[in-house]
Amino acid sequence: MIEVTSLTKRYGTFTAVNGLSFTVRPGEVLGLVGPNGAGKTSTLRCLAGIIPASGGKVRITGHDIAAEPVAAKRALAFFPDEPRLFDYLTVRQHLNFVARIYGVANHAAIAQPLLEELEIAEKADQLPGELSRGMKQKLAIACGLLHAPKVMFFDEPLTGLDPLGIRRMKDSIVKRAREGASVVLSSHLLHLLEEVCSHVLILKKGEKIADGTLAEVSARFSNGEADVSLEEIFIRATGGSEN
Repeated sequence: MIEVTSLTKRYGTFTAVNGLSFTVRPGEVLGLVGPNGAGKTSTLRCLAGIIPASGGKVRITGHDIAAEPVAAKRALAFFPDEPRLFDYLTVRQHLNFVARIYGVANHAAIAQPLLEELEIAEKADQLPGELSRGMKQKLAIACGLLHAPKVMFFDEPLTGLDPLGIRRMKDSIVKRAREGASVVLSSHLLHLLEEVCSHVLILKKGEKIADGTLAEVSARFSNGEADVSLEEIFIRATGGSEN
């Protein structure tokens, strides 16, 4: 469960996120969308406890991210758009290292199925410098999934993946949601979000324009038209502006 109440993030005099409130329940996948500069990445980083919020509250599986950061972060995983890896650890050693940090017992039995699911098992003894951009992304995701997080934040997770890798990643996200995870997924690939998200939250200039189920948000901006795409909904909701 993700509970966000009046979240605000300021950088000096600039307000990147302003009074944002929403909830993501177990089993839900929330698509976080908005124009460039809407505050999506700042929101995700505040939710994950990577940067402090200027105001408001974030609760992860019941734990306040500011007051109980260790308990909250044990329950979550954050997947940035650019993989952060160690140059001199192999794929397998990355997983071993993460397992030690999170205290994952019998991690080898968990790691191998993850590597196979993400189709990186044959690269287990290679260093990041020997991996493609997509393989690096898969490794970062495998590391994040190792401790079976109940809350997941994805910031452009499909960057660098080939079409099959994109399909596998979407299936993996849906699988975790069906198992009870609460997921927030930010991406500019709106047609892909339509396939995996149960809910959508649209931001513009740090403020919430609309949120709800895909059907609810679609009904609000469809003007009575049938089968209006999320891309068209996004354009109508934001005025088509990238500023």
